[in-house]
Amino acid sequence: MTTSTLALDNPNPSLKADERVADVEFTEDALSVTLMDGRTITVPLYWYPRLQDATEAQRQNWQVAGGGYGLHWPDVDEDLSTAGLLRGAPAPRRQLRK
Repeated sequence: MTTSTLALDNPNPSLKADERVADVEFTEDALSVTLMDGRTITVPLYWYPRLQDATEAQRQNWQVAGGGYGLHWPDVDEDLSTAGLLRGAPAPRRQLRK
């Protein structure tokens, strides 16, 4: 028999995890994404240099993408997924050409 972490942490097993995006908020140094199931993922803004360097207006111009499981910032061409945020995955480093 297998038991999921959600089942252990959730006193109401009829509630399912819903990793779709509900809202996005920024502080001076962090990005917080609230999921449809009420969880909030907060990560350091320096993980995503395009968002860190963006203006407040550019940060606020976000769109839900990928069927609700992703985010897109058209002004800075940044895309994030809830799966990546949940894994704690920062933006990939650019490969340097020699």
